Amino acid sequence: MNTASRDIQTRVLSGAAIQAHVVDLARLRIEVFRQWPYLYEGDARYEASYLKVYLQSAHSIAVLAMEGGKVVGASTGLPLQDESVAFRKPFEAGPIAPSEVFYFGESVLLPPYRGRGLGHRFFDLREAHARSLGGFRWTAFCAVQRDAGDPRQPPFHRGHEAFWRKRGYTPRPELSVRLPWNEIDVGEMDHVLTYWMRPLERS
Repeated sequence: MNTASRDIQTRVLSGAAIQAHVVDLARLRIEVFRQWPYLYEGDARYEASYLKVYLQSAHSIAVLAMEGGKVVGASTGLPLQDESVAFRKPFEAGPIAPSEVFYFGESVLLPPYRGRGLGHRFFDLREAHARSLGGFRWTAFCAVQRDAGDPRQPPFHRGHEAFWRKRGYTPRPELSVRLPWNEIDVGEMDHVLTYWMRPLERS
């Protein structure tokens, strides 16, 4: 499926078809997540392992934002049941079953293409995909937690919380994930990510 957002095209892929753009996804993740708040030091081996679950899931989704054939942004999602143990674990002893949740991975967009409505487009298409599959009661994603006084936070930084709330998502601090990655000038360390969730209404 191909749709337009002004001069940018969005393309939707699923399952094994994502393989053709794994290099693009890895490149964008490394470039965008190098910035605050992730401060991610890109690692090709980690990227290959992380993205494998999207290729193996028959119901995964990758939304690509493209200009002139170049991928300038992307967002992903898949049934939480198909995600790694670390992401499923917070739900296993609670009232919400992993099978009821469609999980959103990253939304990464190069700076020149922000502010054009593509963030909303990413959410629209992933929510529509989850709805079309049937059986899901929730959509969810994780956000990394950082100390508000961290000196590495850029001045005048604006987080995405207001945008997420406008989309109907609320934080669930009782649901958190510990995930290791290489941090710039630090090396590998654990990070805490908190779930944000929204009930998935039927169409």
